[in-house]
Amino acid sequence: MPKPEILDPQGKAVAGALPRLGFGQFASVRQGKRFELEVDGPVTEEILAAAREAGEHVLSNPVIEDVVAVYEDTEA
Repeated sequence: MPKPEILDPQGKAVAGALPRLGFGQFASVRQGKRFELEVDGPVTEEILAAAREAGEHVLSNPVIEDVVAVYEDTEA
């Protein structure tokens, strides 16, 4: 992942597109070798399900990529 102080234009573009595609639950996105989606408030099962759906249909190319894991980072 890029260091936090490094500008992430691709993550910002994805963050702007997600609400237009019906995924308004996420406050920010960082992209590197993985995506990190932030939410305002608690992470619920509905939020995790939306993240899985966004990963499978928006954030990955299903022809050549698999969504490996979607989970809450409890160490942050």
